[in-house]
Amino acid sequence: MSTRWKPSTTVAAIIEQNGKFLLVEEHTHEGLRLNNPAGHLDEGESLVAGCARETLEETMHLFTPTELLGVYMSRFQRSGSNLCAPEDITYLRFAFCGTLGALQAGRSLDTGIVRTLWLSPDEIRASADRHRSPLIVQCMEDYLNGQRFPLSLIYSDATLTLPQFLSGGLAA
Repeated sequence: MSTRWKPSTTVAAIIEQNGKFLLVEEHTHEGLRLNNPAGHLDEGESLVAGCARETLEETMHLFTPTELLGVYMSRFQRSGSNLCAPEDITYLRFAFCGTLGALQAGRSLDTGIVRTLWLSPDEIRASADRHRSPLIVQCMEDYLNGQRFPLSLIYSDATLTLPQFLSGGLAA
């Protein structure tokens, strides 16, 4: 029986205010890296809900996605070491722009996130050697070029949240 290849689905928030973009600095196997507030889609979660959740977890701010910026793919390869097995991961990223809400007092940043930063486009371009994802600059450039798509482009069927489909199997 062959194994079906599946990309790793992620969601990312592209947040701009006053000419600067919100990024997070996080611990990775490669050291401290910069990334958009982003993460993996959870089972039973819509793309929009996943983006709002990841942004809250990584920035402590509410976020309301209002537009789809784009759909992106990238590949990550890391050699194995005595601590990690070799990795070859293809990421399928759904990037959203929207409205950043209030800081949620009493929350803490997600595990591995060191801090949030507001950087200008030039600062982001100049820090490419510290980017966790090669898609940070591409998403920013698409945002700056006015690329936007309505959320109505995305449909999430009600079966996503049915109990019999959660946890990877059908209920008996």
